Amino acid sequence: MGRARRTIAGAATRTTAGEQARELAILNAIAEALNSSADVRQALERTLALVAELLGLQTGWVWLLAPDTQQVYLAAAQNLPPYLREPVRMSGRWCLCTDLFRQGKLAPTNVDMLECSRLGPAVEAKDPTLTQGLRYHASIPLAFRDQRLGIMNIAGPAWRQLTGEELRLLATIAYQVGIAVERARLAEESTRLARAEERTRLAREIHDTLAQDLTAIGLDLEGALRHLEGSPARARERLERALATTRASLEEARRSVLDLRAAPLAGRSLAEALAALGRAFTSETGVRVYVRTEDRAGLPLRTESELYRIAQEALANVRKHAHATQVEITLRATPREVVLSIRDDGVGFAPEHSAEERHGLVGMRERAKLLGGRLRLASRPGRGTTVTAWVPLGREREA
Repeated sequence: MGRARRTIAGAATRTTAGEQARELAILNAIAEALNSSADVRQALERTLALVAELLGLQTGWVWLLAPDTQQVYLAAAQNLPPYLREPVRMSGRWCLCTDLFRQGKLAPTNVDMLECSRLGPAVEAKDPTLTQGLRYHASIPLAFRDQRLGIMNIAGPAWRQLTGEELRLLATIAYQVGIAVERARLAEESTRLARAEERTRLAREIHDTLAQDLTAIGLDLEGALRHLEGSPARARERLERALATTRASLEEARRSVLDLRAAPLAGRSLAEALAALGRAFTSETGVRVYVRTEDRAGLPLRTESELYRIAQEALANVRKHAHATQVEITLRATPREVVLSIRDDGVGFAPEHSAEERHGLVGMRERAKLLGGRLRLASRPGRGTTVTAWVPLGREREA
């Protein structure tokens, strides 16, 4: 499969003052989009639209490497041709540009123009309605310092060689995007480290509390032994006190172990775990997952764990049954409750005519019930499916 390369080094073209002003305006707009939005996906989609405007190329998409798994996933897209709108076409499977990227053959100092391997079958079918005339794209590597982050692909129906000035601008834009992606990841890592420190503090407090309780139990047992023959009533009193302390300590230890259990969130907040779950699902299926969360501090870890499992099961249903192109996961919390919603745009179904076991609803309902909450399913044929779980906060619920 042929490909052509244009390097930035040494390339120069003349531009008019008007063109320079337009380019600066678009670069400023890109910088604003990347710096003003906390949502990386929204920032990337806005950037793609601006780059397409700058170059007159209407189509683009961004691959990113998931920091936890190093899987490639589709982070943003602009005007994909019909063939690539099928989610399976944009899963994290092999393609030429991602392969070159992983091999280090795409570098920030060059931009490759490649024949799109994902479009290959549609091109061979000679059906322009599937490709909208697209065949080649420019692949711009995204990096921060020496760390590879992803690729931005830009394409148009009538491909042309990019000028040296355009390549230079793309390199500048790629640098800006790389900084924005790395900044978002550093913020996520900072939150994760803060939670790890909090878990360490809790573990230390639990250790100290248990040590004190065990010391008290030992003293009561020693006292009971001394009074066992001479004062059975006093011995009984000390034994009952030791038993009460043992029961309280056991309950506290059980609750603490549940709270500090690493799986399935592996020390991450629920918001972080849902974002990672969405990235993995997009990489495996090509179905875009949008995660909108409020990372509320102090959410009980048991609640986080069960809600995460509900999201997992809901996504499993999407994979098996929905034939969806996108999913939206929303997590919001108030002082009184936390609400998790998973909505897809798939084929839907009639709940009254479907066995709950088939869609894993029994397990999801049980998980919500264990937390003292409730779960609702809303679906109609052709209108997608929404699963919503409400869980109360501010009080402990025992399974």
